[in-house]
Amino acid sequence: MTLGPLMIDLGGPRIEAEELELLRHPLVGGVILFTRNFTDSEQLAALVSAIHAARSPPLIVAVDHEGGRVQRFRDPFSPLPSARRIGHALDVDGRAGLALARRMGWLMAAELRAHGVDISFAPCVDLDYGLNAAIGDRAFHARADAVSQLAVAYVHGMRDAGMAATAKHFPGHGAVRADTHHALAVDRRGLADLTEDLTPYRRLIDNGLPGVMLAHVRYPAVDERPASSSSRWISGVLRGEMHFQGAVFSDDLSMAGAAPERDIVARAERALAAGCDMLLVCNDRAAVVSLLERLRAQPEPASQVRIVRMRGRDGRAWRELLDSAEWKEARAAIESLAAAPALTLHPGAS
Repeated sequence: MTLGPLMIDLGGPRIEAEELELLRHPLVGGVILFTRNFTDSEQLAALVSAIHAARSPPLIVAVDHEGGRVQRFRDPFSPLPSARRIGHALDVDGRAGLALARRMGWLMAAELRAHGVDISFAPCVDLDYGLNAAIGDRAFHARADAVSQLAVAYVHGMRDAGMAATAKHFPGHGAVRADTHHALAVDRRGLADLTEDLTPYRRLIDNGLPGVMLAHVRYPAVDERPASSSSRWISGVLRGEMHFQGAVFSDDLSMAGAAPERDIVARAERALAAGCDMLLVCNDRAAVVSLLERLRAQPEPASQVRIVRMRGRDGRAWRELLDSAEWKEARAAIESLAAAPALTLHPGAS
C-alpha cells in the first residue's frame, strides 16, 4: 500500500476502532496531532507507535510545535520560546542569535523524535509586518535577511535531530490582516513586490529544504486562486522558478480561507491538481469521511518519494535525550532567555 495524499486528525489520546479504519484507507498518508491527543510522555509515544503500526508503509505523524503560543505538547516537553524571542536574540548578538536558533530547532525536533513524531510544521518564515495577529510572534523578524539567517540555522538544528523541516506559509502570510482560519485573506501585491517574503524560501531551498506549507491567501495580481490551490504558485513559482524539489503541504482544507468552494472534495481536487503532495483536513470528521468516499486520486511516484522523505530518523530514547549534554545546554539557554529583559524592536531595527 502507498501513502495517500490526506493527513487527518484523531479525536483523543488513543486510536478508536472507527479511527483505525480511517487510518487504513488508501487515501490517508498521515496524521496530525493536537493538544487533545496528548496527556503525558508515555501515552504520546504509545499513540505514535500505534499510528505507525496501523499500516505499512507507516503513516507520517506530524504536529504544529513551533514554540511560544503554538506548542501542542507541554510538560514534560521543554517550554520553547517564540520565534520572535529568537529574533530578539539575533538583534542583541548576531552569532549568539544564530546559535540559539539552531539549538532551539534541535531541541524541538529531538524531543518530538524521542516520541516517534516524524515532523513538526516549522519553521514559520512569514515576515512580521505587524498586521496579522494569527502570525504575530510566530515570525522571527520583520527583515527578510534576519528571517532567512535564523530559519536556515533552525532548519539545520532540526536536521541534526533527525527531522525534516517544513517552512510556512508560502509565499507569505504576514502582510494580510485576515486570519485564514475564519476568512479568505487577500494580498494585492504583485509578484515583484513579494521579493522580500520569498527571500527566506530561496535561502532555505538553496540549503535543501525538504517541505513547504502553502498559505490559504489569495494574491489576485498573480493568480485568482489561493496559493494553496494555485498551479501558478506551486508549479510555476515554487517548483519552476525557485526549483523546489521537496514535499508541498496544503494548510488545513477545513479552514474558511482554503478556497471559494464549499465542497471539501472540490477543494481537495483543486489543491492536488495544482501540485500539492499532501492535504491537511483537521477538526472536521464529516469532511474526512466525505473525502474518503468521494475523492478520486491516483498516487504519483514522484509525490510518494517526496512524502516518504519527510519521515523522521535517528530519534533518541527520551531518557537518553534528557541525560545528554546537548539537551541540558538547550534547557539552560531557555532559562537564560526567560531571565533576560524583554525587548521591543521596530521593523527597521538592526
